[in-house]
Amino acid sequence: MPILGPQFFPFYGPTTLRSMPSYESSSLEKHFPPSMASIEPLVQRLSSFSHIKQLQAHLITTGHFAFLPSRSKLIELCAISPFGNLHYATEIFCQIQTPFKNDWNAIIRGFARSNEPKIAITYYQNMFRKAKNPDALTCSFSLQACSRFLGVFEAKQIHSHIVRFGFTADDRLVTTLLDVYAKSNDLNSARKLFDEMPSRDRASWNALIAGLAQGDQPKEALDLFKGMKIEGLKPDEVTVLGVISACSQLGSLLEGETVHSYIKESNLDKNVQVCNALIDMYYKCGSVDKACDVFRSMGCRKSLVSWNSMIMGLGMHGHGTDALNLFNEMSQDGIQPDAITYLSALCACNHAGLVSEGLSIFKSMESSGVKPNVKHYGSVSDLLGRAGRVKEAYEIIKSMPSKPDIVLWQTLLGACKTYGEVELAEIASRALVELGSNSCGDFVLLSNTYAAHERWDDVGKIREAMKSKAVKKIPGISFITIKGSIHKFINGNQDHPDWRDIYKKIDEISLRINSMGYAAETSFVLHDIGEEEKENVLWYHSERLAVAYGLISGGGDGKPIQVNKNLRICVDCHVVIKLISKIYNREIIIRDRARFHHFKDGACSCGDYW
Repeated sequence: MPILGPQFFPFYGPTTLRSMPSYESSSLEKHFPPSMASIEPLVQRLSSFSHIKQLQAHLITTGHFAFLPSRSKLIELCAISPFGNLHYATEIFCQIQTPFKNDWNAIIRGFARSNEPKIAITYYQNMFRKAKNPDALTCSFSLQACSRFLGVFEAKQIHSHIVRFGFTADDRLVTTLLDVYAKSNDLNSARKLFDEMPSRDRASWNALIAGLAQGDQPKEALDLFKGMKIEGLKPDEVTVLGVISACSQLGSLLEGETVHSYIKESNLDKNVQVCNALIDMYYKCGSVDKACDVFRSMGCRKSLVSWNSMIMGLGMHGHGTDALNLFNEMSQDGIQPDAITYLSALCACNHAGLVSEGLSIFKSMESSGVKPNVKHYGSVSDLLGRAGRVKEAYEIIKSMPSKPDIVLWQTLLGACKTYGEVELAEIASRALVELGSNSCGDFVLLSNTYAAHERWDDVGKIREAMKSKAVKKIPGISFITIKGSIHKFINGNQDHPDWRDIYKKIDEISLRINSMGYAAETSFVLHDIGEEEKENVLWYHSERLAVAYGLISGGGDGKPIQVNKNLRICVDCHVVIKLISKIYNREIIIRDRARFHHFKDGACSCGDYW
């Protein structure tokens, strides 16, 4: 087999090597005797790319490069070490006419860890074309690459090779494959593989739990967590991080508290990542007080993520002043705010209507060395728009150094509808069309802005445009957890087993709040139906169905009724649920797409500012 000669690296011939600076007070040759068994201790002493090239030159000039162990180790060292060079490793590899399996493994491993993991799969495929069968390490490194770019199709091909070459008994390799399926959201394949494993270790359970939690099966992740303990395996930090994420998705405070109890019993609450996840989980499950308790009692030093999560949580629950106090407290703890910190503080101002404070924070960003991005500009624009300063919000958008996105224009359009700014609404609408937005909400907001000014011809044009573009309205969906079971409601839906009782409760609520002078806010409902039908549409919004079910199934236990919704709560539902909280003397928590609303005694924590 032809090997590289000194001509490949002309500056590293025998003469140059002898004249090189000493390596730890003596020459490289002295530390590299002819025995190939001594390469490992020498490699461990290398600490720079220059040392790698010296080693390569020595292997070439002494003829040792032809030996497989030394050559493969050199490629691997060059490909994955902190002081290596993957491009250089590739050049070495490409000069080998007949690479051996370890050579392929070294280069595949290097690319699997790089910023271009897909190239690892290209080498894996080339290996097959050269009639070289993989070993378990080849498959493992290639799957690690798939995990990096979520290559589920490629992972399935490698899966077939694992079966074909008899590597299924390798638990670590199968767990790596399971991790790829889970991260790529191919949860059916992940679960099937998990169930077929003859033996499962904690890493296998963790991979599937994390995949289920981050995918669309958080309840199954919780069930798996319970099953893991029944099997006698002790969950660790990785396990509970996945389970906490599942609780956050479900908005299940009860399950979250159960997991928290296990964390304290197992002394896992000394881990800062676990504490940060608990803070995030508690405020997303509606209990900002418990999130504060975790934050204040952390047995480890708070990280930047700890502060950011707590500030964001306080802001989402309408505690803007508390969030800003915490923002100011950060510097006393020696923590410098980053872009996420500023965004969290701006959102807190946004949710609480703290306009001057928000503008002050935004202006201070540049002096603190943090450059505002589109989300910061969007938050400030939203802050001004909600306060009625719509033209100033538009000026903020125009001043942005980058192009405004769809969300920012939608925010401005919403403010225009609220304050009747027709001209700016048309500008925002045109921008949305140019950006390719086809959201029903955009059309409805502009239509209602025209309707408020009795521009019925323009309303008709909007309605026709919606029909021609086949724009579909996203249905409102709400969830409520009762006695550990999650119940789903869709606007006007009658699929729930107790729907008749729920609708009876809705009728009862209607009678009671009408007697208090309630009048439906129908201005935002589509204008192509009659007024009575508009009110009927409102009464069967998903969050009202969920609240009604909470009232009939929760009895008089006095616990808050908590509902999660996929869209923002509408103006009329906001009014109605305030009245329900007063009439039935129940605290009701609505987590919508943007924030939390805590309804109690006829008032909302947002102060009607959302």
